[in-house]
Amino acid sequence: MADTEEENLQSQIDEIEALSSIYGDDWCVIDEAARIFCITISDSTDQLTWTLCLQVILPPEYPSSAPPLYQLNAPWLRGQDRAVLSNSLEEIYLQNIGENILYLWVEKIREFLVDKSQTSQASNPGPGFKTTTEEAFLDDDSEILPNSELPNVLLQNAVLEAFIETSEATTEETPTIAHGEPISDRRSTFQAHLAPVVNTSQVKALLKKLYENKKIAAATHNIYAYRIHSKKTNTFIQDCEDDGETAAGKRLLHLMQILDVHDVMVVVSRWYGGILLGPDRFKHINNCARNILVEHNYTHASEELAKHTAKNKNTPKENKKRTEH
Repeated sequence: MADTEEENLQSQIDEIEALSSIYGDDWCVIDEAARIFCITISDSTDQLTWTLCLQVILPPEYPSSAPPLYQLNAPWLRGQDRAVLSNSLEEIYLQNIGENILYLWVEKIREFLVDKSQTSQASNPGPGFKTTTEEAFLDDDSEILPNSELPNVLLQNAVLEAFIETSEATTEETPTIAHGEPISDRRSTFQAHLAPVVNTSQVKALLKKLYENKKIAAATHNIYAYRIHSKKTNTFIQDCEDDGETAAGKRLLHLMQILDVHDVMVVVSRWYGGILLGPDRFKHINNCARNILVEHNYTHASEELAKHTAKNKNTPKENKKRTEH
């Protein structure tokens, strides 16, 4: 068994050297001792419209008897696209058990991205963002009316004007990004990133800028949420993304609502270390986010949370369901 592991390790070393030579700076070593690597893959077009980061952990049994552990990271990759691509990679492994397959995986992903680019050129210039939701800006004493009771015309106008406002406010400058102190627990690391945003174009630019950082692009999850206050319509434009960490984006957005922060975006990166953390992962995500919001004077967290707790004690609980994206 020891001989097999040594042979596997030498095979991994040879494979990594070959991939480094082929892909150059696109190939990145995250933790050589833990055998964690990543590569940023694009559709190979001049505009590099579709990109994806493949992160792999090479177990001691690879390639002789086990596949690499892998994570596909891209803001646009979800649902059917993720399932199709994952099935393709697993099929490649089954057809090549006992052989090095990382090169085959990379080129399969590139083929997938090229096909995605070609099929979407006519109707969509690139990866889209989810439609943002609107939250009515109400005083603490105001009652929230069901949507069916709101005047349809006024509601539609408010949404339209809010989107027009955020579109007209577009700036070419990417907001300055601040990075928080990392939190580590059982080999997983969490780090928050923050930037002011006043329109959805800045949100898109911020994500693009963050993904230019190879370490951030290689994170297992990049969870984000943002809230933008439209002064013209007195409403909030807000959205969130789990990036594979189920319900984490919604929890992050809820924290920002509790703290009543706006015109800001928070992204929390998690690098998974191979040990499941259970509910603790959500605690670390929210702690990272809260710390960076306090550090940059978006909120006094302890005061706001105390107010929220006191308010909840005196307010009957509402039994409401929110649609998860």
